[in-house]
Amino acid sequence: MSAHRPRVLVIDDEPQIHRFLGPALEAAGYEPVRADDAAEGLAAIASRAPDAVILDLGLPDMDGKQALIRARAFYDGPILILSARDREVEKIEALDHGADDYLEKPFGVGELLARLRVAMRHRLKQIGAAPVIRAGDVEIDLIKRLVTRGGEPVRLSPREYDLLAKLAEGRGRVLTHHQLLTSVWGPANVDDVQYLRVFIGHLRQKLEVDASSPRRIITEAGVGYRFISD
Repeated sequence: MSAHRPRVLVIDDEPQIHRFLGPALEAAGYEPVRADDAAEGLAAIASRAPDAVILDLGLPDMDGKQALIRARAFYDGPILILSARDREVEKIEALDHGADDYLEKPFGVGELLARLRVAMRHRLKQIGAAPVIRAGDVEIDLIKRLVTRGGEPVRLSPREYDLLAKLAEGRGRVLTHHQLLTSVWGPANVDDVQYLRVFIGHLRQKLEVDASSPRRIITEAGVGYRFISD
């Protein structure tokens, strides 16, 4: 597919939350992904590369703040906290540990969706990326997850898109093999440099005028890659 719905991972052990949030996220144009505890959620962050995470603090296998700390070690997307805990110190600690926002249960779905949109916009601004990045005849829409070349959609796999978006968000900075592998594939894959090269090759075939002499996705030998935009 050339366009992908933004993927939102919901980590919560309450089935009713998933029954409530899943359809609401679907209706709002997101792809919901379910995890019922911290271990499953952290694995999903690493393997599914969500565009945002909604994290409950009251999980059965680990305190949500600890899960937040572990997630922030390798994930830099928006994380919204859900909790029935109403103490201010809980909110402050979650925000200090890297949460983008905090909602108390019970909450309205309209407010949650609004805060999710704001968090996603803020995260793009924090990393210095415009919502649409242009490189020659290539356009990458980071909100719609849509890539076009010469005005025509480019068919990318979800993983190819995630890698391209990460490179494009770097605004010409060198991103190391470790950074790319960790953020796109998760910390268990930090040594799979050859795997990364294969995906870079796929992107060059689809986006470069001459894949053998790339002008957009540049190799920094022994270090990583950089994306050159307009």
